[in-house]
Amino acid sequence: MSLEQELANVEPDRIEVLDVSKSFTTKRGTLAALENISLRVSEGEFVCLVGRSGCGKSTLLNIIAGLEKPDHGRVLASGSPIVEPGRDRMMMFQEHALFPWLDVMGNVLFGLNLKPGLNSRERLEVASYYLKLVGLERFTHSNIHELSGGMKQRVALARALAPNPRVLLMDEPFGALDALTREQLYGDIQRIWEARRKTIIFVTHNVREAACLGDRVVLFSPNPGRIRQEFEVSLPRPRDINSVELAQYSSEITAALKGFTAGEEVAE
Repeated sequence: MSLEQELANVEPDRIEVLDVSKSFTTKRGTLAALENISLRVSEGEFVCLVGRSGCGKSTLLNIIAGLEKPDHGRVLASGSPIVEPGRDRMMMFQEHALFPWLDVMGNVLFGLNLKPGLNSRERLEVASYYLKLVGLERFTHSNIHELSGGMKQRVALARALAPNPRVLLMDEPFGALDALTREQLYGDIQRIWEARRKTIIFVTHNVREAACLGDRVVLFSPNPGRIRQEFEVSLPRPRDINSVELAQYSSEITAALKGFTAGEEVAE
């Protein structure tokens, strides 16, 4: 299979969350994390889930990934129920979770080693393509401890993209990085999304980040987690997180979020 065939070999996909509820048992009793959540994400859409800590947005991402099972309701990928993790849905976390005993190329190849239909040369071509896409082609054989935090997240992004998933699930992937590094990665992820048009579901508590990246921003309220409001962001890409136009969207979203999180601080 050629590199071009491998990169194009992704079927159209949509995610449908249908009346999903989820609770956890704690020392203080039962905690309702999600209640009657319904959400549809179209193929190629970039959707950001926003809300304060504890509102269930990461729980929903884990259910979509197949890492958690809902107590009620179901999640479909192109009409088929999601019951377990799969290569069609790749997860990227706040911590890069790279393997320190492997170099940059080894980490990106790790997921590809389990992907059928590719020989060693083709896996190397695919991994090299994604390392170039994230701007790390000169660091192929660098050790992980030699990289900055932002570079480590780029490697994690290349590793998640390399198996050519239909859906990329991102759980606050830039939360631990400094402001300048985050701004650079905002540009990178927009460029990569334009190039590959993956369906992305992105969890964040940062409103301005969500407005910068998402086609749609979905607001969650806590106790239990519910979807309260959605905003369409119609600004052209690439977006500058410091622009006046984006600040106006951010202010509107923040005002709505503060309306049902009284007394909580919201990142802008």
